Amino acid sequence: MSGVENPDAIRQANEKSAKRKEARERMMATKTVSKGLLIVHTGKGKGKSSAAFGMIMRCVGHGMKSAVVQFVKGKWDTGERTVLERFPELVTIKAMGEGFTWDTQDRARDIRAAEAAWAEAKRLMADPELRMLLLDELNICLRYDHLPVAEVVETLKRKRPDLHIIVTGRNAPEALIEAADLVTEMTMVKHPFRDGVKAQAGVEF
Repeated sequence: MSGVENPDAIRQANEKSAKRKEARERMMATKTVSKGLLIVHTGKGKGKSSAAFGMIMRCVGHGMKSAVVQFVKGKWDTGERTVLERFPELVTIKAMGEGFTWDTQDRARDIRAAEAAWAEAKRLMADPELRMLLLDELNICLRYDHLPVAEVVETLKRKRPDLHIIVTGRNAPEALIEAADLVTEMTMVKHPFRDGVKAQAGVEF
């Protein structure tokens, strides 16, 4: 008789499962706080913005109002935007970047674009109906000193208590990581780019 079929093994497995369930229920009973979170997606791995847009789509599913400010990527023809623009009553998308710094080759222009996007982000933060705000690639602007880190972090810390804010991009500054409620670091294990594979629709955009 195999271990799966053995009555004693089945009983022991069921007892362990019941204990795990009881332990989880005790742990979950202590989680009573509901609040707006400051969330950071950073790291060298792929998926930071993809995961954040997935959360925006969750908001759509719940009928919650959300917004996106894109600091770098600009008016790319992305699948996310195509989907979300079908819900204008729930999602506001502001693509305000002018491309990566190696594309623009103009620091003053990059700073102006970052400042305009940050001003729009602060305007959206003041909207009392907004439940989630995605600041896509803001970390890149902070890394290159296009915006003052201290001011940005302090403003995010003073956000409305019930507003969720997601910040994406590599090299999140330590001050932002310290201020955040939830930080996820995407780690690159393999990437097809190294084998000459270009960005593709449905995968990267």
